[in-house]
Amino acid sequence: MFSVYGVSGRVFRGTMEQLRHIDPVSSVARSLAMKPIGRDGQDGRDTLSFNALLGQPAPQVAADEAHRSMLSAYAQTQKAVMPRHPLSRVDALMSRKVITIPDDSTVLQAWQILAKYGVGQAPVVNELGTLVGLLSRADLLRPEHLPTPDSNALVWRALLAQSVQDMMSTPVPCVAPDTDIRRVARVLLDTDLPGLPVVDDEGVVTGFVSRSDILRAVVTDPPLDLWG
Repeated sequence: MFSVYGVSGRVFRGTMEQLRHIDPVSSVARSLAMKPIGRDGQDGRDTLSFNALLGQPAPQVAADEAHRSMLSAYAQTQKAVMPRHPLSRVDALMSRKVITIPDDSTVLQAWQILAKYGVGQAPVVNELGTLVGLLSRADLLRPEHLPTPDSNALVWRALLAQSVQDMMSTPVPCVAPDTDIRRVARVLLDTDLPGLPVVDDEGVVTGFVSRSDILRAVVTDPPLDLWG
């Protein structure tokens, strides 16, 4: 079962076929450049860009250190431990430790959360933990959101103090924990999204399923139950 949540709450609940005909889903064009939740984007390019815009010095990363980081990241993929039974539902492979951003956060606070946990995007939730949107580094760095380089410092301060609700993508599609993995994969292909928030019946975020989660399950023994 799929849903679409925005700042006014749930605006759709239905099947994959019905989801394709919902206008708000196709309008989430700003989500197309988002990176999957997880450790993607750790090369630091987005962080360096934003730091440069703020006038902060860029950290120096040695080439051998970057090489070791890539090898370490690859090694981590070899250590994935999956339940030893056929996987067919989202809750069998979704990431449960999800980083979320409160909807009353400022742009600066949201950026600090993304940077602290090394994620490229995160669901935005209200005080009840209900999904209201999705925010990415790409959203924060969109040219139309940024002042010009010669702008007064007060303009930059105003940007950093701006509400995250002005930057996030909303409404945003999400999925129930018991949804068939194949149907989620179909929606990811149709929308070109890197992943979907997983919510309960009340819209509270309980996880996130990404393309990386599905690919990791494909190469793990036992594989996904693709034909069940």
